[in-house]
Amino acid sequence: MNKLIKYVIIDILRNKIVLAYTIILSIISFSVFSLEDNTAKGLLSLLNLILFIVPLVSIIFSTIYCYNSSEFIELLLSQPIQRKQIWLSLFAGLAVSLSLAFLLGVGIPLLCFEPTPTGLMMIIAGCLLSIIFVAIALFASVLTRDKAKGIGFAILLWLYFTLIFDGLILFLLFQFADYPLEKIMIIISGFNPVDLSRIIILLQLDVSALMGYTGAVFKDFFGTNLGFFVALSALVIWVLVPLQLSLYVFKRKDL
Repeated sequence: MNKLIKYVIIDILRNKIVLAYTIILSIISFSVFSLEDNTAKGLLSLLNLILFIVPLVSIIFSTIYCYNSSEFIELLLSQPIQRKQIWLSLFAGLAVSLSLAFLLGVGIPLLCFEPTPTGLMMIIAGCLLSIIFVAIALFASVLTRDKAKGIGFAILLWLYFTLIFDGLILFLLFQFADYPLEKIMIIISGFNPVDLSRIIILLQLDVSALMGYTGAVFKDFFGTNLGFFVALSALVIWVLVPLQLSLYVFKRKDL
């Protein structure tokens, strides 16, 4: 299994797309901090990069890589290797490679310009989002043999988590504006890893006042040690659930 993980990591790190992704992240990150006198503004600019671009690249690249590796996976299945080991090796290779690309592209500039708990939290959130959307990509790719459908489904999932979910929440708040939904929003936010990461980072930036009364509720909960632990646990669950679902389908799929 370790040999498989090593092979996947080396293969991905040699990929020109991953190299370009790392370089672009690095250029944007250094530029944001160099052009802004206030590091807080630079952090807010990087927040959009982490919440939108990182999940998009992670889910699309991982989905395409899975489809392009189908013949290699079939070759491995002809060997005395368990399906679970093959699938987990593929996940580990993708997760480590894309997390490493994020760390080199965004983590180093953050440690250089903002070596604070806020900067560290942004690094942790970015790595977790990379891993989460790798797991979601594996689930999307294992559902269908059609490459176009799989990539389309992956993009729809990204749109849902980054844009559509927020629209649905705003619609819900508008329709039930007369009811106290702030505490319910804490539970609902756990169903979206992007929103959960955004809340954690914004609270670290101490701009929760911009989120109104709901922001105050979030700060009262996520600002505590228990809330922080619950939020990180929810993000870890977002890694495990899609991965287990994809593994369940892969172990029973007729290739």
